[in-house]
Amino acid sequence: MRILIADDEPNIVTALEFLLSRSGYEVEVARDGIQALALAAFSDLVLLDVMMPLRDGFEVCREIRRRADGARIRIVMLSAKGSQADIDRGLQAGADLYVTKPFSNRELLDKIEGLLAR
Repeated sequence: MRILIADDEPNIVTALEFLLSRSGYEVEVARDGIQALALAAFSDLVLLDVMMPLRDGFEVCREIRRRADGARIRIVMLSAKGSQADIDRGLQAGADLYVTKPFSNRELLDKIEGLLAR
């Protein structure tokens, strides 16, 4: 299974890349919204930061869902923005889950495994 980490924060990318690789996933990294859109089609799941350069996570999520193969890709939005309005906006954009930062690596991994098992 291939997971795309779309985040511009180096510490988060490094931690997630290590966690997911160690758990047996193939990992790709996108550092902005444009790269995320280019790589999403090759992924089974996208960990998508809301606040990224060039295109934000909400826009990227909506665009992935508009594509012909967009329904098969699982999307987990990650954000420090944890208000109910932000969570609703992420889910309305098409995210399968919305996880607020900081998060537990174990809980995130459990959620990813649950989504990929569907």
